[in-house]
Amino acid sequence: MIDFKSARAAFEEYLKEYDRDDDKIRLKIVHTYCVVDCVENIARRMGLPREDRELGMLIGLLHDIGRFEQIKRYDSFMPDTMDHAAYGAALLFGKQKMIRRFIEDDRWDGIIETAIARHSDFSLEGVEGEQKLLHARLIRDGDKLDNCRVKLEESLETLLGVSAREPLKGKLSPAVWEACLKERSVLSADRRTKPDYWASYLAQLYDVNFPATFSIILEENYVPRILSRLQYEDEDTRIKMKLLSENLQAYMRRQTGERN
Repeated sequence: MIDFKSARAAFEEYLKEYDRDDDKIRLKIVHTYCVVDCVENIARRMGLPREDRELGMLIGLLHDIGRFEQIKRYDSFMPDTMDHAAYGAALLFGKQKMIRRFIEDDRWDGIIETAIARHSDFSLEGVEGEQKLLHARLIRDGDKLDNCRVKLEESLETLLGVSAREPLKGKLSPAVWEACLKERSVLSADRRTKPDYWASYLAQLYDVNFPATFSIILEENYVPRILSRLQYEDEDTRIKMKLLSENLQAYMRRQTGERN
């Protein structure tokens, strides 16, 4: 049995090393607990057994543990400052075996380590084993699902470094728009402009794994709400953002078996 209450208490103890008044730290703490809830919701809708639900929640609790040190050192979420997923996995499963603070039983260590290390990878190629792949997919879905909430609730200054009072400037880069049209996630290296980043936050939903997750996103009407949060200075960008919203909504309905 996984003692989530004890794991959460250990996580709160770990957070004492960081400034909870920092907006980025606060954002990631809220995000962590919301991902736990998202994973549990998805797992329940999928009818997963209790062990997998609880394991998924523990992975959700620990998936971004590397983010806090990244923020402390670099005041940034950008991948060029730190691979937070790899750092988090090393922190938990390195010589110190910090994972034992959160769970005494080591039978799930391989699953937990893989899920955390790979949760922000562009793809999950090479992950072998049914349960490893299940949890690698589950944390990615939970993460993406809560990122929809983040993009609606958090300040644009924190997310993009822009004011909500001004239209978003710039065009979508060709490589970013091509990825959107091909129904795939955007490579981080291809993002050049502020609209590129905003579009990429939605295009990552093409990488969602489970119909249950798509159903929640559709129920919450997340895609149109996120894309309409900003006004776009360039007309071509406005047209493409609207098309991205329509295409993505249609794609998700297909994945759930819902008629357009």
